[in-house]
Amino acid sequence: MNTVHLGIGSNQGDRLEFIVSSLPRLARAGLSVRKVSSIYETEPVSPVPQDPYLNCALRAVTRLSPREVLDRCLAIEAAAGRVRRQDGESRPLDLDILLFGQSVITEPGLTIPHPRMTARRFVLTPMAEAFPGTRHPVSGRSMRQLLRECADPHQVVLYCKAPPLSL
Repeated sequence: MNTVHLGIGSNQGDRLEFIVSSLPRLARAGLSVRKVSSIYETEPVSPVPQDPYLNCALRAVTRLSPREVLDRCLAIEAAAGRVRRQDGESRPLDLDILLFGQSVITEPGLTIPHPRMTARRFVLTPMAEAFPGTRHPVSGRSMRQLLRECADPHQVVLYCKAPPLSL
């Protein structure tokens, strides 16, 4: 079994419902969700004006390959109504592979660890809360260390505690 960490975000419609409803969809897609962080409201990190996001992180186990996880995440996003037109746009659901065990992967359309995770407070805050000792496979730093070192000035505020895992 492989351990995978995902970042989940939403800034359109019923943001909380999009996040919560993605959990059973991930389970049906072959990812057994083990733990979910609290949910945070975050300022958008985009030059495109848009509403605030809700963000969280989760840990799952799977027999899927990284490419299969990506394909399933993209299908779940599309089922939630996401249409990709340009980078940085609003979205009902965003599922990002942050880590896949200690793998380092660079392929067309797939980079693990997520290339911008260490520079984004909205990723590191939920990761440090739920998985503080998890280490970045390139830097070797823990999520807690990476959050302390993060220079991102964008605000991240607790929105609600983790949704229940009744999958």
